[in-house]
Amino acid sequence: MESKKLAEKISGLIFEKKGYDVKILNLVRLAAFADFFVICSADSDTQVKAISDEVEKKLRDEGIKTSHREGYNSLNWVLLDYFDVVVHIFKKESRAFYNLEKLWGDAIITEVKDPSQAKIETKTEVIKPAAAKKAAVKKLAAAKKTTAKKIVVAKKSIGVKKAVAKKPVAKKTTAVKKKSTSVRKIEKKPVKKTVKTGQKSVSKKGTKTSKK
Repeated sequence: MESKKLAEKISGLIFEKKGYDVKILNLVRLAAFADFFVICSADSDTQVKAISDEVEKKLRDEGIKTSHREGYNSLNWVLLDYFDVVVHIFKKESRAFYNLEKLWGDAIITEVKDPSQAKIETKTEVIKPAAAKKAAVKKLAAAKKTTAKKIVVAKKSIGVKKAVAKKPVAKKTTAVKKKSTSVRKIEKKPVKKTVKTGQKSVSKKGTKTSKK
């Protein structure tokens, strides 16, 4: 089997045992001992063993055997060597520690997606636009309603303001002013005063005197 196809097949077998973060590193121009690395992560020792066993069994059934394997004692990092393709199955913490992607940073790295997840994503993408369109239509209708209500309220408030402005407030104030001026005029009218001098009283206005 061609080395690239073998790397892709191994990636598919890893996903069957829920391995994740699968990457294929192309080393054709960088290394003489292998063409590709297949790297994946697992959450536990049990999962690391399950993935490595699945890859070995399925490839053995097709007549492809490993030339070398190691890491079964600790199960933190299991290596399966298929000459042109080397498989690295890591526990999550060990992968972060050894960081092969950084060590082989010049390699062309292909991130492989889980086929089952890719199907779900495709279905979601088909459903999303229709749902988004319905939501947008509803939002637009609600916005139109609120705008119409605001316009009605604004018109009513303008009508009330106009009605208040038309009331003859100025006339009332002038009438009040006239009344106040007339009162002042009345207050200014001369009042007769009499001055008593003994038994006679003299009026300031006239010259007549009267005896009591």
